[in-house]
Amino acid sequence: MAQTPPPRALDSFDKAILRLLQRDNKMPQRQIASRVNLSAAAVQRRIASMEKAGIITRNCAEVNVRAVQMSITAIVEVHLVDERIATVDAAKALFQASPSVQQCYYVTGGISFVVIIVAKDMTTYEEITRELFSRNEAVARFRSLIALDRVKCGMDIVIP
Repeated sequence: MAQTPPPRALDSFDKAILRLLQRDNKMPQRQIASRVNLSAAAVQRRIASMEKAGIITRNCAEVNVRAVQMSITAIVEVHLVDERIATVDAAKALFQASPSVQQCYYVTGGISFVVIIVAKDMTTYEEITRELFSRNEAVARFRSLIALDRVKCGMDIVIP
């Protein structure tokens, strides 16, 4: 059985670069370089290395949901009929494949999954719930919490 290699160690330069990229991943590398006291070439090599190591997993744009008329954000608690590996793995695959699912967490505490869904309106949201939960024999029940306001939304993490 192959062992997973240990994660690449991050030094203070890597961490400083990650903090800057989390705020603005379009920041020019020469600007990052001047802020972290490295050459632009060194910053480029470090970013490429962190991408290859899976530390930086994706570069994307955060879209204003109101600007694209997506008015419903739902936090959904999903209870599966059982927690067998096949049931859980099938649910993970379904949620991961769905473009309507913005985030999905397999959790403990009496709930199987917490799923974040963004939809245009309640009619669209109902169609999504039918597809993902109501027609899914692996789902015992689900509960939707509809957000009244997005107080904070993002994927930034604190990098020590």
